[in-house]
Amino acid sequence: MSTRAGRIIGTRTRGTVSIHCAPLVVPVTGPPVRDGAIVVRGDRIVRVGPRAEIEAAHPLLSSTRWPGMIVPGLIDAHLRLDRTSAAPSVHGVTAVGGIAADLDAASTLGETGLGGVTYLETRCESEERWEDDGRDRLITAIREVDHPGVIGIAAHSPDPLVMEDLAVLSRTFGLRLHAEPGRHPVGFLDEVGVLGAGCHIAISGPLDEADRKLLALRGTVIAISSPFAAEGLLDGESAIAVGTRTGGDPLSVARAFSHAPGHDRLLVEAVTLGGARALGMAEGPGRLGSLERGGRADFAVFAVEAGERDAYTALLHEGPGRCVATFAGGRARWRLDETMDSGDAVNAVNAAGAAGAVGAVNAGEATSRRPA
Repeated sequence: MSTRAGRIIGTRTRGTVSIHCAPLVVPVTGPPVRDGAIVVRGDRIVRVGPRAEIEAAHPLLSSTRWPGMIVPGLIDAHLRLDRTSAAPSVHGVTAVGGIAADLDAASTLGETGLGGVTYLETRCESEERWEDDGRDRLITAIREVDHPGVIGIAAHSPDPLVMEDLAVLSRTFGLRLHAEPGRHPVGFLDEVGVLGAGCHIAISGPLDEADRKLLALRGTVIAISSPFAAEGLLDGESAIAVGTRTGGDPLSVARAFSHAPGHDRLLVEAVTLGGARALGMAEGPGRLGSLERGGRADFAVFAVEAGERDAYTALLHEGPGRCVATFAGGRARWRLDETMDSGDAVNAVNAAGAAGAVGAVNAGEATSRRPA
């Protein structure tokens, strides 16, 4: 079955080479790099490392100097797609797990240029209606959704037999699944075959120990959207991501979960690499959630000053509201200096406490290094 995903967001395209530098680069899958840089070719990252080494290897290229830190693009693992929602890129989000109630909503993700998975919501209330026209309507929607990204199924039917069939369809055609234990118990989702590495769930309330163990056994990532739901999930035993549900800043949502310094790195990973795992996009060419060679060039710049040791704590607690640029697939999707005049941009960053960021905010200072 064609899913219109022949050109999946993140497939490689050759393009110009650019260098982005910052006082700190945080790859997530590796140690933070002080005075670091990333090299982008087209929609891919081709190198991450110390700025001096990278600039020496590319003497004819200009470097764009940013304030604070460059981090992987954030991932909102549970967002209901709606044309009235604010663009998530203002918060540093470059990919989402978007739930679409109809084809119009499903097209919004592709129009933004962001990555991730669009889950077509299926609420068919009975097996009879499902057999009558529900299955055919879903298959048609999968084929006709108007964007080039990855398509999945949000299995939200109240009928057990419909849920079983949705699980079979997802495995047959290689589509990811999304489910919500608020609609069905975790044990039920397991019985009908929904749980597994190809599925992630979104929760707004706590899970008991047995449910947490079952989800870990099945390899199912849990997207958390409230401090109440985070109970028992910050011990490092569960695979977690962060979802905002209605949009907003995933970092701000994650910050509300933090009750001890030891949680800070875990939560930053949840909003980056954990989100990529939830969407099945943490590995392979064009992977998301980290800054690595071969990964999709999704990154965000936060005007937050930190060192290698406190990078995760600083980003989690000072990062919300301080994103100054977001790049998805190597292209700028949002920049603070392009949404207001230069004076307002400077004031906005200063108000956020980003000392010394003024020069870089004004278009992310491009420092030419071409020989005369």
